[in-house]
Amino acid sequence: MIKYTLVCDDAHSFEGWFRNSDDFDKQCSRSLVACPVCGSTEIRKGLMAPAVSTARGKEALVSAARSEMQAQETAPEPAVPAASAPAPALQPSALLPKDIQQKEIVEALRLVRSRIIENSENVGTNFASEARKIHNGEAEERSIYGETTPKDAEALMEEGISVFPLPDLPDEKN
Repeated sequence: MIKYTLVCDDAHSFEGWFRNSDDFDKQCSRSLVACPVCGSTEIRKGLMAPAVSTARGKEALVSAARSEMQAQETAPEPAVPAASAPAPALQPSALLPKDIQQKEIVEALRLVRSRIIENSENVGTNFASEARKIHNGEAEERSIYGETTPKDAEALMEEGISVFPLPDLPDEKN
């Protein structure tokens, strides 16, 4: 599923979820997508900011993080044998059915990556500093992408700035 920020001809902004980009195009061409404010069916994709959260969303993130920390603090500590080593950090993993082909997944990732790049500004190696400026209201709010170190990305997330890596595609590493 893809979430788009949509805009009608009267500049009303709203969100819409679609199976894929073609689904959005087909629904718009059949006038099935309408503005919830004015009913206009002249709809286009608006600018989206998938890589940087704003100060407005920070309070919700902080509140959620505090709730999670409080839940962890009140949970009983599991018994750990004295001789055991700490468990390695867990990472998201997936096992896909054989009918889902790797080629399809790579194409979906390629589409996601291209949509982000098409609707974002490349700030190069200034990503971390520009993301902070946007988050702090010192620069225009917009969608950006660029390069940063894992350490800087982690620091941004600790500051409440939502960033995520663009997916690496197999053919880009050759």
